[in-house]
Amino acid sequence: MMRTKTLAARHLAGPLTLPLTLPLVGLLLLTACSGAEPETAAQAKGTVNIDIHAWAGYEAQAAVMAHLLERELGYKVNKRPVKEDQSWKDFESGKVDVIVESWGHNDLKKTYIEQKKVALSAGLTGNKGVIGWYIPEWMAKRYPGITDYRNLNKYSSLFRTDKTGTAGQVLDGDPTFVTNDEAIIKNLGLNYRVVYSGSEAALIKAAQEATKNRTPLLMYFYEPQWLFTKIRLVKVSLPPYAVGCDDTAAKVACDYPPYLLDKIVSKRFAETGGKAYEFVRNFNWTNDDQNAVASDMINEKMSAEEAAERWVDENKIVWKDWIPR
Repeated sequence: MMRTKTLAARHLAGPLTLPLTLPLVGLLLLTACSGAEPETAAQAKGTVNIDIHAWAGYEAQAAVMAHLLERELGYKVNKRPVKEDQSWKDFESGKVDVIVESWGHNDLKKTYIEQKKVALSAGLTGNKGVIGWYIPEWMAKRYPGITDYRNLNKYSSLFRTDKTGTAGQVLDGDPTFVTNDEAIIKNLGLNYRVVYSGSEAALIKAAQEATKNRTPLLMYFYEPQWLFTKIRLVKVSLPPYAVGCDDTAAKVACDYPPYLLDKIVSKRFAETGGKAYEFVRNFNWTNDDQNAVASDMINEKMSAEEAAERWVDENKIVWKDWIPR
């Protein structure tokens, strides 16, 4: 769902705005080499370096891209786990060519696209991103009005933990994910505190345990996410998002915007990337496509490569038009 922390207009994420704004929330780096001098993938079919960010949907998308770059276009693909903000910084150093899924990141776009002019958008991924606060479905049924933020203080005692004292807990993920939660709590006068679980995996485990054991949970989460195919979560209604309501980080008192996730590429790659760049630009799938791959990774215990291969083998009608001729 990282999505580097951006308290300006979000998401899409993770799970940090491009309207249509869970946490985050990876980057595809395409750098080709030939002989002694490094080259971009546009100059020769060489190495494609893919940065893997810390949420399953991103890894799923990167794996499918990598599989098709190798099998259909003849590139070698390397992957490295890396924080999202570092990937953006590497646009300037020339190490990064493509971010496969960007959740808004208006601040980073301003720096690297508008000011430094080392990157640009390569179009939408097709995913529609949502970030917000969620509770298990059983809580929505048991406690009248709990999904309305105006009633949350009445129920704050349900969510108290050792870490929050007399306040309720809002469980967030990786602190680098896109999140406005601390400002939202303060500006809406809610008796809650943000506690960072540290990862997407920790959020998922908390949601599964709260559903199974009927324990209270209020957490930051996001879509697309394979977990919604396994358990039922209900979104809490925060004050509706309106354009500009999150322009000032410290004053945010509204819900996250909806995100249309996009791909970010280096300017150099856009100019010289050839078929590799065309492929990245053409890539476009749905939340269901991403969730299918991510679910196989998590629930079927497949490697990202195995899950990607399975999806590619079963969905040629989807990806055949991505391949440049």
